[in-house]
Amino acid sequence: MADDNIPTEATAAPEGAAAPDARGPRGGRGRGGPGGGGQNRGGRDNRGGRDNRGRGGPGADDGGEELIEKLVHINRVSKTVKGGKRFGFAALVVVGDGKGRVGFGHGKAREVPEAISKATAAAKKAMVRVPLKEGRTLHHDGNGHFGAGLVTLRSAPQGTGIIAGGPMRAVFESLGVADVVTKSVGTSNPYNMIRATFEALTSQVSPKSVAQRRGKKIADLLGRGGAEAPQAEAEAIVE
Repeated sequence: MADDNIPTEATAAPEGAAAPDARGPRGGRGRGGPGGGGQNRGGRDNRGGRDNRGRGGPGADDGGEELIEKLVHINRVSKTVKGGKRFGFAALVVVGDGKGRVGFGHGKAREVPEAISKATAAAKKAMVRVPLKEGRTLHHDGNGHFGAGLVTLRSAPQGTGIIAGGPMRAVFESLGVADVVTKSVGTSNPYNMIRATFEALTSQVSPKSVAQRRGKKIADLLGRGGAEAPQAEAEAIVE
């Protein structure tokens, strides 16, 4: 009878399963804290992933296109507060796709990189489309005025290059203009020069838009100087 009370190998738990059962309660309590910590760290990692996707959002809004960013001017500014002055930086940035779209923005921050980031984001939101002749120059001459700044833009034949200085050159390089002649008088303030340049660019109209507005054909507008209709059509190609 005594032998019946002794557990046999048939009724005993397998060796591989007995070890976890014996250490299970202690192991669970012992690893409970670190295990929970691991899950919490996983939660922080997940939040970090969401933050990364959030930062990647603006890039996705641009449609994946590569933009040309030009830092035109950066200036140190100060704000007088109780106890002294608080210094910061102001940045002026021009952004374009090189295919007829361009914009400019202004941003201020305590650090230079943050100011540039703010200006770039503002420039991307304020981009405008400018019609280009043959994708390289302007369709016609134009004037722009802002404050004390007055600029003149003139279309140029192929091979002329960008004859412009300072802030205006950054605008045309970002816009995708390869041949243009410009003149700026009245001020050298980059903000006024940029705004005057954009005023002149936004007044540009293409022969196609004029023909549609007047209910005529492009050849009727461009063929009056003795040019034939096919040649006039070719000159009216808009980017």
